[in-house]
Amino acid sequence: MKVMISEGAKGFVAYVAKKDLEEPVVAMEKPGMWGGWAKLGNGWIFQMPYYDAPPALPITVEARRLTDREE
Repeated sequence: MKVMISEGAKGFVAYVAKKDLEEPVVAMEKPGMWGGWAKLGNGWIFQMPYYDAPPALPITVEARRLTDREE
């Protein structure tokens, strides 16, 4: 699923265009998010791609959704 990641006033923000959904990133497996999972404010969890160096934001990435239900 394509997810756009940007930086907001309080941290990372994810936008999923296919669902017209914008949510803050509330938890992440690894500092800086890349290469681990990231949990959005609505409970969705995505596996984020790995980067050797943090990419410039905003960036659109292909992320795999790990949860299959809305919480």
